[in-house]
Amino acid sequence: MVNRVVLVKAFFETESQKREPKVANKKLDGWFATVAEVNKKEVQQAEPEFTVSKIDSARLAQDLEIAINKLTIEGYVIQNILPVISGAYDYLFKTEEITSSLSFFTGNEKVFGGASFGFGFGYSYTDSLIIIARKIASE
Repeated sequence: MVNRVVLVKAFFETESQKREPKVANKKLDGWFATVAEVNKKEVQQAEPEFTVSKIDSARLAQDLEIAINKLTIEGYVIQNILPVISGAYDYLFKTEEITSSLSFFTGNEKVFGGASFGFGFGYSYTDSLIIIARKIASE
């Protein structure tokens, strides 16, 4: 029997954004120029921006269907479909020297030492799908 592994890549969704309308800079020539020419606005379509955390599940489903149909036509039977999970994170940590502190009772007080603070976040997403298929033995 022959096994086959196919990777189906997942893509992030796009966010379509329109730029603010811009007023056309038209110079009026003469007394009979129309007001409509001055107030005419142009809308420009921005380049698509991709999200960093939301997968285009509709496209992933279509790509998966195409891969499965191709394997079926070639005589393979799907054994398993596995997700490949990836992730991203970010954080900030700071240490600062403190020279004084405001006290409610005594006003400013001299302080020795420092303070630190920080935050972080992380998330995971489906990076791709792996299809494992087995060739049907022909008799």
